[in-house]
Amino acid sequence: MAKTEYFEFGYLTKPHGLKGAFHVFMDVDDPYAYESLDAVFVQQGNEMVPYFIAELQIRDNMNLIVLEGIDSVDSAKELVGSKLFLPVAMLPKLNDNQYYYHEIVDYQVVDLILGPLGSVKEVYSTGAQDVIIMIYQGVEVLIPLTDEIVPQVDKNNKVITTQLPDGLLDVYLNESYDAD
Repeated sequence: MAKTEYFEFGYLTKPHGLKGAFHVFMDVDDPYAYESLDAVFVQQGNEMVPYFIAELQIRDNMNLIVLEGIDSVDSAKELVGSKLFLPVAMLPKLNDNQYYYHEIVDYQVVDLILGPLGSVKEVYSTGAQDVIIMIYQGVEVLIPLTDEIVPQVDKNNKVITTQLPDGLLDVYLNESYDAD
């Protein structure tokens, strides 16, 4: 399968215990929906390597996963930080007005005042908020993904409508801008 046929499910944060278990961050709305998961794909370089799940514990404060073939803390350390993926077909269906971030990559960004700006290169979570990464006039621009700034996503026409704050693009285009 090509990488576009997967979605990022989470990542392995750190080893747990001495027998190869991991703390796992699950980047999904409802981790409990994945309790019966039997396998994941671990990104190793450009490859998606399948691993069967020997055990998965989902808790409100910590998720643990044991992957078959990983049976020591040393072998677990080699995979710490690795991203976990699942086939896109496993994603729950959404309402028409909802979307997954991977779906809007390559959508056209059109501002209500400025008109067409560019296309979505990536959607990234900074931890504090999610942002659209767009190339505008050869420069990477980050657009906060909020209802006020992105009031509409048209899945049929693959268009994201924005209402950018005054000066947002100037911050990225002005080379003499100094963050001090």
